[in-house]
Amino acid sequence: MLTASPSGNAGICETAAMTARDSADALTYSESVYVECAPGPLYDLVADVTRTGEWSPVCTACWWDEGDGARVGAWFTGRNETPDRTWETRSQVAVAEPGQEFAFVVGGSLVRWGYTLEPRDSGTVLTESWHLLPDGLAFFDERFGDDAPAQVRDRTEAAHAGIPATLAAIKRIAEVEFGQA
Repeated sequence: MLTASPSGNAGICETAAMTARDSADALTYSESVYVECAPGPLYDLVADVTRTGEWSPVCTACWWDEGDGARVGAWFTGRNETPDRTWETRSQVAVAEPGQEFAFVVGGSLVRWGYTLEPRDSGTVLTESWHLLPDGLAFFDERFGDDAPAQVRDRTEAAHAGIPATLAAIKRIAEVEFGQA
């Protein structure tokens, strides 16, 4: 079903969302990697957003709001860079369960990024997930108008390419730091 967006465009992102859902729900994506590291230290690593620039192919730096840290409701800023542009986002921690899950939402309601940790054998299965939320679709529709579907497609492709690279880098860092490489 198409609906009118705040910009007056007739549901551009809704059309993109229907197309994406038809192609294996492309607005949600996750991958997992086995890390030879206990869940506790691995959680501490991924929940320390100030280290994100060490493993993300796009987010080069993050910093907590003054006095904040990895707790539900906390806010931080992230600096992102691609060959075409540099921008900053504000994100709010949505889940902070040590050893189990850390997740944040860009803009408070636009895109959810998360890490879940599942103990397995002598290590942990780390899953990174990305979900473009309904408010995110509306944001793209309002901000980019007719170009919204292309912008959504670009962000989706970036998540699909970035998650495996991120997981590989986190695995390398964790296994070196925690001596189980």
